[in-house]
Amino acid sequence: MSRKHEEEEHENHERWAVSYADMMTVLVALFIVLYAMSQVDEAKFEALKESLAVGFGKDATVVLTGSTGALTGLDAFQVSPDFSSVANDTSEMVSGSDSEDASDGTDTADQVDPNYLEAAAEYEDLTAIEKKLQAKLADQGLDANVSFLIDERGLVIGLVGSKVFFAADDAAMTDRAKKVVGTLSGPLKRQTRQISIEGHANLLPSSRYATNWELSAARAVAVLRRFVEKGGVSEDQISATGYGDARPLLEGDSEEALEANRRVEIVVESPSSEEIRALIAQISEEIDAGNVTHEELQSQLAELRIKEMGEL
Repeated sequence: MSRKHEEEEHENHERWAVSYADMMTVLVALFIVLYAMSQVDEAKFEALKESLAVGFGKDATVVLTGSTGALTGLDAFQVSPDFSSVANDTSEMVSGSDSEDASDGTDTADQVDPNYLEAAAEYEDLTAIEKKLQAKLADQGLDANVSFLIDERGLVIGLVGSKVFFAADDAAMTDRAKKVVGTLSGPLKRQTRQISIEGHANLLPSSRYATNWELSAARAVAVLRRFVEKGGVSEDQISATGYGDARPLLEGDSEEALEANRRVEIVVESPSSEEIRALIAQISEEIDAGNVTHEELQSQLAELRIKEMGEL
């Protein structure tokens, strides 16, 4: 009886490739999972998790912003929360609103405009200069005809009441005007900001000067010289400009408008960028309008500074 010949099984030398492919597949899957985990926003993940849980019967009150309630139907379901930033609304930033973005649970302080901290700090610095000047003027009984305003230029000190500082159609300073400038000189020369003297005239044509431009410039130069020659302000820290009747405070030719527009403004300039200075003006307007108090602004600024230090 003949023996059946059994062929020897060929050895497979490429079986390692199967194991290698399996390992690579597992590694790719691992890296995909790790990448996905690294992109998760914890707040959004928690909001999504709770809303999905509600949809599957869990008793919870958490809903996602944009939906009309708990997850009961896809027509009312919005996975992506609404991230409208309150930082772009300076009024809400200044007032310290307690409203929260319900979509991610963060408050407005976490979404504050990065420029707002700098603007608020600069506003506080300008306010400190204003308080020093006001105190000096009050000590001399000279505060009645001096106004203060913080706007996009910086701290604006207005010498208002032309009869007190300048006679009509005249650039010669009165004795009271000289005393006011002398009182302002001390605090102003001890700060480092640039000082701009801006002269203005009303719409009545000048009989002593060629135009109102010359009249307004002469008033500005007279104040500048008093600051430099008698007040000790450095001449490289100060400049003078005449605006004629191009920038009236009050429109019209009433006696009140004529006197208000015949003026000189002393501007302690802010060195901040244009964007920051615009925010400073908005903060000032909010405080002047009574929407926020100075104490509230200081409190908010302190909180922002603490938060900034914590992030360093």
